[in-house]
Amino acid sequence: MKMSHEEYIERQRKRAVEVASGMLDGSIHYLEGAIELSSLRFEVGLPEDDKDFLAFTGVSSETDHLPIGSARQFWSKEALERHEAEIEKSIEWAKEVSLSECKSIVARFNA
Repeated sequence: MKMSHEEYIERQRKRAVEVASGMLDGSIHYLEGAIELSSLRFEVGLPEDDKDFLAFTGVSSETDHLPIGSARQFWSKEALERHEAEIEKSIEWAKEVSLSECKSIVARFNA
């Protein structure tokens, strides 16, 4: 069965709510969630400069050098340990600059 464009956008918006909710309750790593929300930016039927999603594009850009998500498997144990403090600081910073946008995504699309 083929999905309409509207159905696709609705599905992506629901995924954005799942990710943002998981980031808020801690079930999704905050930086991993930010990366996914950044990638969903073009899939949810909003202008590319939407304030909520743009916040996560910034977080993703500022943390793309860190071993986050599935990429961690390719990093040595020593490198992972070396970056752990920076990852923790980056999570704190990311929450400072995007927590309200995370809540906004949940509120906007949680229908």
